[in-house]
Amino acid sequence: MKKALVHDWYYVNGGAEKVIHSINNIWSDLDQFALIDFLSEKDRKYILNNKKVSTSFIQNLPTARKNHRKFLQLFPYAVEQLDLRPYELIISSSASIAKGILTNQNQLHICYCHSPMRYAWDFYHEYLEEANLTTGIKGMYAKYVLNKIRIWDVINSNRVDHFIANSKYIAGRIKKVYNREATVIYPPVDVKEFEFSDQKQEYYFTASRMVSYKRIDLIVKSFSKLKTKKLIVAGDGPDFEKIRKIAGDNIEFVGFTSLKKLKNYLKYAKAFIFAAEEDFGIIPVEAQACGTPVIGYGKGGLKETVIEKVTGIFFNDQSVDSLINAVEEFEKLSFDYATIRKHSLKFSKERFEKEIKQFVEDKYQKFKKQP
Repeated sequence: MKKALVHDWYYVNGGAEKVIHSINNIWSDLDQFALIDFLSEKDRKYILNNKKVSTSFIQNLPTARKNHRKFLQLFPYAVEQLDLRPYELIISSSASIAKGILTNQNQLHICYCHSPMRYAWDFYHEYLEEANLTTGIKGMYAKYVLNKIRIWDVINSNRVDHFIANSKYIAGRIKKVYNREATVIYPPVDVKEFEFSDQKQEYYFTASRMVSYKRIDLIVKSFSKLKTKKLIVAGDGPDFEKIRKIAGDNIEFVGFTSLKKLKNYLKYAKAFIFAAEEDFGIIPVEAQACGTPVIGYGKGGLKETVIEKVTGIFFNDQSVDSLINAVEEFEKLSFDYATIRKHSLKFSKERFEKEIKQFVEDKYQKFKKQP
């Protein structure tokens, strides 16, 4: 049996790439496909075991390394040019277009769906506003392209034999957008790599890429009003300077940090602050692996990884007042750090690899028995 693994693209080592790492741990003989591959050698070794990736023509287009998303209108055509005919089992890892590969009735296609295309569906208006594409000729063209992408996205969902969702939240989105059922298998979190500590220090911590939907601006604005509370912010990105300008004196920016430093900040933080509406959210689970409670926005996958008043608390609105109220309520509570750590183990890397291996092999055995 020839097996293939198709991912949207390779240019960073993020949460989706941790899924790829684990899938490659399970099956060492997967051939790799993606739209582009611009991984560093270090990341390639971790994610792909140094395997070569077969890419699309977008790999060779000017500026693809710096900004592949500018070729959005070409994505459907590009992914359909990947030739998967020799493969009997195909696993796609998709938050965008990987699930749109062409397959036939002699092939089993299982999609691990991180989300339906966010910029075409849930974040459509935010995407246009952030790119300054709400008006004018360019705006009209962007809306036209996204309309065509949505139509193609729904059609290609029928090319998937079985969907796996990374949370119940995303399973609901898959049902809404594609009218398809999905089995939930939470993504792998390497919880054993994060050390537990019950000796918390007097600072709050947040870490993220500085992009608008992560809402680091909301966290910084809130703590700028909580002048007696120290906040440490890790991460870099397009919004970094804009966010730093609104920060009070009680907020420390440490920029992009090494994994070792990140683990240390998580280990001793009084709480980890999380304000995004995420599909799953790996770093809040990593914080809990350190025994650190989470103060998070009560929507999305976070509702499935944090237990209210046991491993953290939620705020209900993405507003300054709501977050401030949550911090003040948090300070009145006490948490059992060992219980928080124990809860995080439910999302381990080993658990993910066991569950997805069983799912894929069960579906393959049933597929082989079909006439």
